Amino acid sequence: MFLSVFDVFKIGIGPSSSHTMGPMSAANRFLALILSNEWPRPAGAQVASLKVSLHGSLAFTGIGHGTGRAVILGLMGEEPASVDPDRMDEIIAEVERTGRVTPPGHPPYQFQPKTDLIFDKKQPLPGHANGMSFSALDRDGRLLLKRIYYSIGGGFVVTDTELEAMRTPQKSSGDARVPYPFSTAKQMLEMARGSGLTIAQMKRANEETKISAAELNAGLDRIWDAMKSCIDRGLKVEGIMPGGLKVKRRAKAIHDKLNEEWRSNRLNPLLANDWLSVYAMAVNEENAGGGRVVTAPTNGAAGVIPATVRYYLHFHEDATPEDIRNFLLTAAAVGGIIKHNASISGAEVGCQGEVGSAAAMAAAGLAAVMGGSPEQIENAAEIALEHHLGMTCDPVAGLVQVPCIERNALGAVKAVTAASLAIKGDGTHFVPLDACIETMRQTGNDMSEKYKETSTGGLAVNVVEC
Repeated sequence: MFLSVFDVFKIGIGPSSSHTMGPMSAANRFLALILSNEWPRPAGAQVASLKVSLHGSLAFTGIGHGTGRAVILGLMGEEPASVDPDRMDEIIAEVERTGRVTPPGHPPYQFQPKTDLIFDKKQPLPGHANGMSFSALDRDGRLLLKRIYYSIGGGFVVTDTELEAMRTPQKSSGDARVPYPFSTAKQMLEMARGSGLTIAQMKRANEETKISAAELNAGLDRIWDAMKSCIDRGLKVEGIMPGGLKVKRRAKAIHDKLNEEWRSNRLNPLLANDWLSVYAMAVNEENAGGGRVVTAPTNGAAGVIPATVRYYLHFHEDATPEDIRNFLLTAAAVGGIIKHNASISGAEVGCQGEVGSAAAMAAAGLAAVMGGSPEQIENAAEIALEHHLGMTCDPVAGLVQVPCIERNALGAVKAVTAASLAIKGDGTHFVPLDACIETMRQTGNDMSEKYKETSTGGLAVNVVEC
């Protein structure tokens, strides 16, 4: 099983990797398919108009998560990693005004968002909670091409046939194309013991079968630069976040107070937690505002890992760029195991799959750079994930604001606590990480749909929207 660090950490935009980045990428895929020869195009047929329907969680929380906006941007040829957040409103307004999309390399297609973009809350698609259907029609309204896509978390998008193939048991659980093809934590530890390498070193060796060491380092540095920039922006911006809840940004005010305390040298026993929390909140306030973020492993949980790295740099003056790379590689190794054996999608397993996974990844990364053994790193990840089991996804008004922003802060605190506990032990522990991951998968399967990013249960129905 090989999942690249650059699949786990993807630069994109907020507020949701599965509800914003995924649908935008699905639109990109559909546009590419239209131009290809991979479908039975009738002789002389020309695509004249497009239609899109959103289903399941995408329909229920799509407005709050900006799913419709993402689809429009994607049909205009914009991509998550490169779209300019400052131009998005202008692009969408143009489509609404003209009733057509004009992606580069394509003729104009008729697309009226009010009638051609449907939020279908009645009929979920069978493969996944985040389903969407794209259709291309000729000038007489006859259907030429239709594809179903699923946004399966973390910005990953698959077709219905690709999803079915993913769920088909494979003859081999490994991947002979990489030197350390671990797909479980048990295999990861066995390979670490057999090779004498750290988890980061094994992950690096796997990555370097695809790209050079220099390219890998540059890519990892680019990921951290994007994370750091997101924190920095979030610590400077004030005001009300979009969406109608009138939730105020708090990170800047808290950061200003912390800087004042830091300069005064006043004793504050909560100082480390305060810094950790404000870094996470800064990221998720940026995410809620539709800013540039990194899936880690999702947008809804984007603040946990950057906050933990920044915390480490803040309180460990001897930290090096190589420490950050090892942190990210270790975190990605754990994230890949979780995604392979369970899920990182809030719409599939609740927030345990998002913030819980992020906390496990952050705890593993921190334990690694603190000198932990592979066994201590696995223990740290297990502790962090175990204490998120059962966490629901119930965003108020379908917005990634309440309880999501503070939840990232608490996820970071749990990650640091888990790493600290694990480092103080010898790596032996009662619950294996694999058992914890399987428990999360089972818990998600048993969880009511109203607690899985549909905003039909929990805080989403018990908090009065003001």
